[in-house]
Amino acid sequence: MIFRTRFAPSPTGPLHLGHAYSALLAHDHARRTPGGQFLLRIDDIDQSRARKEWEQQIYQDLAWLGITWDAPPRRESDHLAEYQAALQCLADRGLIYPCSCSRRDIREAASAPQERTPRQGPDGLIYPGICRGRAMSDMRESDAIRLDMRKAIDSLSALPSFREIGDLHKGTHALTTNTLCCGIGDAVLARPQMGASYHLSVVVDDAAQRITHAIRGADLFAATALHRLLAALLDVASPVYLHHDLIRDAAGKRLAKRDDARAIRLYRSEGATPEDIRRMVGLPPA
Repeated sequence: MIFRTRFAPSPTGPLHLGHAYSALLAHDHARRTPGGQFLLRIDDIDQSRARKEWEQQIYQDLAWLGITWDAPPRRESDHLAEYQAALQCLADRGLIYPCSCSRRDIREAASAPQERTPRQGPDGLIYPGICRGRAMSDMRESDAIRLDMRKAIDSLSALPSFREIGDLHKGTHALTTNTLCCGIGDAVLARPQMGASYHLSVVVDDAAQRITHAIRGADLFAATALHRLLAALLDVASPVYLHHDLIRDAAGKRLAKRDDARAIRLYRSEGATPEDIRRMVGLPPA
């Protein structure tokens, strides 16, 4: 089996040191594995925030870091039909429903006196099920689409597992009903005016690109059970995972795209070298 991994940045701002670490780590694994391949994916499904200039900056920053990719980049905005096909597959089995709830609606329902203490999932408060039971025929343009987690679990003969090779969570992780229902809930699979949410698109994209190893930040580990479940529901291959530490600032806060002071383009303009960047993020020389 060929080792295939990827880096999937969003063109919504400049790449920073955290992006550099994730991209270099994945690229190093691919280049140090005989026959290994590194692919690039542009997560531009949110067209309201994606910008062509940031996409071009991604290519320039990665090339400057010495990163090369083994196939043309996959731009998510070019594959909306694939996400719609995945949603239709789930709809045909009665596993998704439309949802008109705002964040405020969810917050108020989750904190109602009759409810238990609100729980947090990968996307914030776990959805309390206000719209659960609505038919897809009732779908409105302003609605999101959610997975009916209980029906999804019941549709499978057995829950799958996923393998993690990263030091933080190394081992085989079996999915459980409690983890999925109480830790994730009815996740959003598509948002208004968007072809899919991250959770759906990453599963479809990894399968389409035949990714064998998904190397990504530790902040996404909590969503991995959902991604593995979606792969099982769609009957597509699921990768082995490696969730790495996040690069943080001096105060311990994870870097974000608004942290322009740590943008790769600024380090470049100030005369830093790719090896300087590798030292900053704790990677050995190339």
